[in-house]
Amino acid sequence: MQNKKVVTFGEIMLRLSPPGSYRFLQATSLDATYGGGEANVAVSLANFGLQAHFVSKVPAHDIGQGAVNALRVHGVRTEHIKRGGDRLGIYYCEHGASQRASKVIYDRTGSSIAQVKPDEFDWHHIFQDASWFHFTGITPAISDNAAAATLEALKVAKEMKVKVSVDLNYRKKLWTPEKANRVMSQLMEYVDVVISNEEDAEKVFGIKAGSSDVEKGELHETGYREVARELVKRFGLEKVAITLRESLSASDNNWSGMLYDGEDFYDSRKYSIHLVDRVGGGDSFCGGLIYALMTDKDPLYAVEFAAAASCLKQTIHGDFNLVSVEEVELLMEGDESGRIQR
Repeated sequence: MQNKKVVTFGEIMLRLSPPGSYRFLQATSLDATYGGGEANVAVSLANFGLQAHFVSKVPAHDIGQGAVNALRVHGVRTEHIKRGGDRLGIYYCEHGASQRASKVIYDRTGSSIAQVKPDEFDWHHIFQDASWFHFTGITPAISDNAAAATLEALKVAKEMKVKVSVDLNYRKKLWTPEKANRVMSQLMEYVDVVISNEEDAEKVFGIKAGSSDVEKGELHETGYREVARELVKRFGLEKVAITLRESLSASDNNWSGMLYDGEDFYDSRKYSIHLVDRVGGGDSFCGGLIYALMTDKDPLYAVEFAAAASCLKQTIHGDFNLVSVEEVELLMEGDESGRIQR
């Protein structure tokens, strides 16, 4: 399976979090880890046995090297990461509890990847022998330079017949819906598979799921099927996957997924999760889905694997999903007991 090569492109950041459920205002120390949308997907895929390459730019100092090392530990290939610029982006993450929501504060302006030049990467070399390319809507939102670099990557991927997926991942702290629509509409010409959540399709493309209220945790399947159909119709996609999160509180969520292949809909089982860390939940769904599709699994298996993988991720501290194929398949088979494995 190692000959299955996948490439992801984006920003990896330093993540600083108060211990446990402490608030920022209480914290006298911060736990340091690394993470970021496409980096998280690469870690998932490496853990599942694929040859996962992460492409980015980080500063040529110890913090930048720490980010690279964090990926290497989990088997992610990092030889295409460029060194340069002055800083690694930072995000601060405060874990919520019960009715108190989690909070994220970004400190990423002027990061190395934001200053990247469109022609800085040799995409023809990077995509040699690759089967899949994944990016998120976060990367083109970072800066106009990062958006131009993403477009260049997509053009080469399409030229080299590499399958392309995108997680829409709208971030209101990075850009407006109007700019997101303008930039992402241009990039969608090169995309084969879209992954979205309850809100992203509406924020980026104005495609709303009828009868759903994300704030109240009320999701209606029929509305999301309409969203999937419209995305396929508008952009000529092969597949659309949608993650469905019902937020009962900051501590407890219901979680499931849907996959549409242009003809039929496939729904995963619904998981009730007592959250440890929900950050990276969508990324782990992407990783699970890409793994299943790259290994020629059927659509129902693909969405079930993606949902189970992301369910497990949300019980793990940090951005990365540190689970194996065997653990995911055990959950898919119905083992939700949480009993000690001896």
